[in-house]
Amino acid sequence: MLVVLCGLLGLDVLITGPRDGGDRPSGSRQFVPPAAYAGGSIIDPREPTVRHPPPRTLALTVVDGPDPQWTPQVLDVLARHGVRATFFVSGARAAQHPDLVRRILDAGHELGNRTTSGIDLRGVGDRRVQLELQATDLALAGAAGVTANLVQPPYTSSGSLDHDAWNAILRIGNHGRQVVLADLDSQGWRRPGLDAVLANSTPHDDCGAVLLMHDAVGPDTAAALDRLLPQLQRTGWRVDSVGGVFRLPATMNQARIVDRVGGALFIAAVQVSGWLAGALRVLLVVATALAALRLLLVLIVAPLHARRARRWTAPWQISQRIGVIVPAYNEEAGIANTVRSILASDHPVEVIVVDDGSTDRTAEIVERMQRRFPRVRLVRQQNAGKAAALNTGLAAANSELVVMVDGDTVLEPEAVGRLVAHFTDATVGAVAGNVKVGNRGRLLGRWQHVEYVVGFNLDRRLYDVLHCTPTVPGALGAFRRSAIQQAGGVSDDTLAEDTDLTMALERDGWRVAYEERALSWTEAPATFGQLWKQRYRWCYGTLQAVWKHRRAVVERGAAGRLGRRGLPYLLLFQVGLQVIAPVVDVTAVFALFAQDATTVAATWLGFLLLQAVPAVIAFRLDGERLRPLLSLPLQQVVYRQVMYLVVVQSVITALSGARLPWQKLPRRGRIAPLPVGRR
Repeated sequence: MLVVLCGLLGLDVLITGPRDGGDRPSGSRQFVPPAAYAGGSIIDPREPTVRHPPPRTLALTVVDGPDPQWTPQVLDVLARHGVRATFFVSGARAAQHPDLVRRILDAGHELGNRTTSGIDLRGVGDRRVQLELQATDLALAGAAGVTANLVQPPYTSSGSLDHDAWNAILRIGNHGRQVVLADLDSQGWRRPGLDAVLANSTPHDDCGAVLLMHDAVGPDTAAALDRLLPQLQRTGWRVDSVGGVFRLPATMNQARIVDRVGGALFIAAVQVSGWLAGALRVLLVVATALAALRLLLVLIVAPLHARRARRWTAPWQISQRIGVIVPAYNEEAGIANTVRSILASDHPVEVIVVDDGSTDRTAEIVERMQRRFPRVRLVRQQNAGKAAALNTGLAAANSELVVMVDGDTVLEPEAVGRLVAHFTDATVGAVAGNVKVGNRGRLLGRWQHVEYVVGFNLDRRLYDVLHCTPTVPGALGAFRRSAIQQAGGVSDDTLAEDTDLTMALERDGWRVAYEERALSWTEAPATFGQLWKQRYRWCYGTLQAVWKHRRAVVERGAAGRLGRRGLPYLLLFQVGLQVIAPVVDVTAVFALFAQDATTVAATWLGFLLLQAVPAVIAFRLDGERLRPLLSLPLQQVVYRQVMYLVVVQSVITALSGARLPWQKLPRRGRIAPLPVGRR
């Protein structure tokens, strides 16, 4: 899809990109026949022969159109004075406005070739000349069923004819065309005003001439012709098309069927590319507006949450022992560190490790720790998935309040106590902890660290204030066991069992809180392949959970807050913005070569800036050093694109109805918790 998008945007840039204005200064005229630059002429480069118009005869040419606003005015003036002209149309505009091409032909005028993109042919090779001419022929064939024998090269007139221009004319002749050069140019493209256009268009003597008028630049062309034509006719001048003045036997040919079909396809491609470019520019503005909206929400809500969190204290102390459930499958690399960190908690805990049919030494390591530490229990089961392991742990727990921790997570000593303190509020059913990336030494780890702080923890602050948290992370979260049991246990309906469980609790009326001071450290994927698998599962599972709990949108209470606040925010900023972001980036890159490049570039930079500002806010609120944000520009170029594609793949997978298996990532046990002052 991106390849097709790039192709269409490339076509739009080729057709609508900025153009040079005016003739280049003439260079050497070596090898150029003097007759070619002696005045208005028609050149057959195949001979080569040069012909000039008869005295007091004006060949009227109109170039650069057709234009939907100004070309009809020119046609009306010509019809009023009974004058035929030769319209040298650009292939791009002919494809954009095929109805005007047919109107020109139906009015009895001639059609000529002005190239497709309006490029200066003096600076290109023979292949590009061929493509420019053939594409315009396709547009004419598709629009009016004809092809043109006459070519008027952009930026080339008798006065600017030099060695390079003559070589370009010879290339045109290689493709069987005749070239028309003007010696009178209205200069209408400069928009000098009506009087100047009229003066530039008036012959200075009785010699015949070829006049160049511009019908895509404003009303001056039509107004000047309305005054010039009767003036010339009164003084005995004959004004006609190029074919009429030079008495050419054929200036146009009937197009072949294959050219008509190809022309129709070309016209369709040009029109689709133009529509797409316009729509994507609107999409860029929409994406920027969404980023601005998120920044506004963050600026309002995040400081509010930080002040409230600093002032909040539990009304009374919870002293009961807490069961900490650790589902483990092939976690031998880090399970020992996880268990030790839990045992070091300030709050009384019991560690329940559920070995989900591991094929490595996970169970053996926990058994040895169980013999040394009475508060460690090992429960074995056949491999049934994380959700089943959590349910097994819940059944084995002896406490009403439980904490769930992944097998690759290391807890800070005060984490458990700070989580369970929130359960002094009887309406709280779950509490999310603050998960940090432990292996942030390499660039990929630093990028994920930035993502955790900005993309996850900052959003959780907003969710907490709005009472609509969609996910308590599996790496660290606390729950009321009775609330989970009331919801039917941990479900395996989705691949994001933590998101599914959180939404189920809120739909049952429970509030979900966020404790930013409850810290844990997790091992992030070390390779892009592992990262892709993890985020693919996360995103796909989240979409599954959103679909499963979609009825929350019409429910009341805590469920309604989730459905009408949390789910739209999640879909809008974590899915929708991610899906359109790569399209926005591609659009911005191609738009840099378009006429509105400055505006688009400013909008795109604003989009990136609006994503960077929340990063600084999030790092400050989390007490993190800002140094990792130095990798943010490169993250926008590489890491962000990977995440975009993950979301796109997840959305397509979800729409197709496919189901993904659980994907276990290999762990290395390389978690390095940092003291608060060094983060």
